[in-house]
Amino acid sequence: MLSSPTLLWLGPRLGLDTQTTMELLCLVGALLSLAAVLMEAFRDSLVFFCLWALYLSLYQVGQVFLYFQWDNLLLETGFLCILVAPLTLIRGSRAVREHDRVTFWLIRWLLFRLMFASGVVKLTSRCPTWWGLTAVTYHYETQCIPTPLAWFAHQLPVWWQKLSVVGTFVIEIPVPFLFFSPLRRLRLGAFYMQVLLQVLIIMSGNYNFFNLLTMVLCLSLLDDQHVNFWLRKTDESNNENRDSRWLSWLCYLLELLVWSLLICGTILCFDLQVDTTKKSISSRTAFTYHQFNSFLKSVTIPCVWIGVLSLTWEMVTSMFRCACVSGFWKRFGRMMQWTVFAAASAAMFAVSLVGGGESRIKQKLEKLKVPFTYIEFDSNARLWPGVRQAYEAVDRYQLVNSYGLFRRMTGVGGRPEVVIEGSSDGVAWTEIEFMYKPGNLSASPPVLTPHQPRLDWQMWFAALGPHTQAPWFTSLMHRLLQGKRDVIELIQTDVSKYPFQQQPPAFLRAHRYRYWFTELKADGSYPQRWWRRVYDEEFYPVVHLGSSFLEGMLNQYGLKDKSSPRRISNTTLAQAVRWVRSQVRGVPAPALIWTLLACSATFCLLRGLHAKNNPTERSSSSAEKTSDHTDGADVCSSDHLEEKHETEEEDEEDGANTEDEAEKSEKNNIGEDEDEDEENDEKLDERFK
Repeated sequence: MLSSPTLLWLGPRLGLDTQTTMELLCLVGALLSLAAVLMEAFRDSLVFFCLWALYLSLYQVGQVFLYFQWDNLLLETGFLCILVAPLTLIRGSRAVREHDRVTFWLIRWLLFRLMFASGVVKLTSRCPTWWGLTAVTYHYETQCIPTPLAWFAHQLPVWWQKLSVVGTFVIEIPVPFLFFSPLRRLRLGAFYMQVLLQVLIIMSGNYNFFNLLTMVLCLSLLDDQHVNFWLRKTDESNNENRDSRWLSWLCYLLELLVWSLLICGTILCFDLQVDTTKKSISSRTAFTYHQFNSFLKSVTIPCVWIGVLSLTWEMVTSMFRCACVSGFWKRFGRMMQWTVFAAASAAMFAVSLVGGGESRIKQKLEKLKVPFTYIEFDSNARLWPGVRQAYEAVDRYQLVNSYGLFRRMTGVGGRPEVVIEGSSDGVAWTEIEFMYKPGNLSASPPVLTPHQPRLDWQMWFAALGPHTQAPWFTSLMHRLLQGKRDVIELIQTDVSKYPFQQQPPAFLRAHRYRYWFTELKADGSYPQRWWRRVYDEEFYPVVHLGSSFLEGMLNQYGLKDKSSPRRISNTTLAQAVRWVRSQVRGVPAPALIWTLLACSATFCLLRGLHAKNNPTERSSSSAEKTSDHTDGADVCSSDHLEEKHETEEEDEEDGANTEDEAEKSEKNNIGEDEDEDEENDEKLDERFK
């Protein structure tokens, strides 16, 4: 459990085999997630801890099928949610805590690491397509699973594709520095630019939940004022001093200066020029690799210090809020909470600077990403050794990770694609078509978000090299020859569409093809097919059950069945898991996911409408939040109120020289109290609404 932390070790104690235990973990995680969506009380730290532990348990055994950067991102985000989410089930309140800004800052830091590293690695890889600004001209047709809109985006002119690469560099490299800007409008501008990039990626490619998760991280750039603007609510927390007009104008000038510098820097670095004759914008990379490397050396350590100063500011302001809480024991409790969460945030920040050791870089799939300070090696060498030791202690738990997407553009000479063929006699061959990956030239690209067909993705990676780099492919061929139903359903959920549903193929082979998107016809009409392809080479030779080549590969990779099949568990829990699987068998995964999402959204909408029509049901929760905020008022405000009451009493004593004046003063005070009570009642009603 210590060397490989996974809940699958508990399967035998429950009387379950490994496969059933994995399915049970998936079902429990799905139910907890659904409960958190539908019920606010389940959006709790303990629930997020359970979700993180469940996904980590599957990650530990998933091997290459779960070693994607978005799996690491989901684990890191899930762990941060443990720190951010309230302890409702124990504390019993969802009121704002003084240390919330400290833990929530970690989400913003994670977003910065993700976006900045993703932009930097594109240039540090020295990929000629990124440096030549032509990467997007290949991206749409060479990505793993494109969408139908990718075909139309591929038809755009080259100058527009190059301009898209320029926009990507701008959004991923300089704009993330605005995440830590004290000017809120700069952060909002950075938010909308990041969301725009993610939406465009979602429209043109199926990258499962990755872009949706990134958009969720972007919410850390917003504040309550802007969220209330979205929801069309009055912002009661807006304490902006409207009398200092000169300060507002100064902020406007600074924001204008920042955006002007960003635009001018983009024009100079990429030599943007408007060609009026061709009605286009020409662009090229106007800096060298050594100049960019020098830029990294000068900016990596300042990035760290920006993070240190920003986190320190959040800690100091939160500590001041805790110190101003009225009541000794309440103030002491808040300070203890602040100490724990501030220490945890500082530790997470320090460990994230390493974000991936040398052992990870040596792994096959880690070649596509770099730790934050490994962006520039000299900066990483200056890190305190204790930080590396702390990272090595928590590395197995995936608390922090390294990122860097689309480092190099593959498929420049055509998209490589592996096509498996089966035969019953070794003469007539039939292609085995997958549900999602390109194969059939006439089949339109699918829309799968947020689902990720893991086998289709691995087929894309396998096509980039020889089959010896993908040992699992030999096991796939072996199981197809055996006719194993679970494996067939990974290729076709509807088994009736599988060409060898009646009897497994006697022979199998695989060829590599080169695929391209089709082009518009000369007259501007659309072609009948989405793809065109050219034969490349043999990927896997002809094999059959018992063939020497297949047996040798199975023995070489340790995939040979050496032990007798385990007895199927018949416990009540195992039978329940198998029953659930039987109910969803044959249902496409995207349809199942979107059905759950649609039902959840409908339920939440109906509940919101019901609560709007019955505001009295929310009065108790609103009163609780109001009391929590009242308890959190600072000591300075209470002292000010006491001085005000003393002054009023002195005025009453001085003005009560006669009985008539005393009566008039008393009537005025009563009238003022009634006016204040009416105002307080109106404010309280507005809060309840």
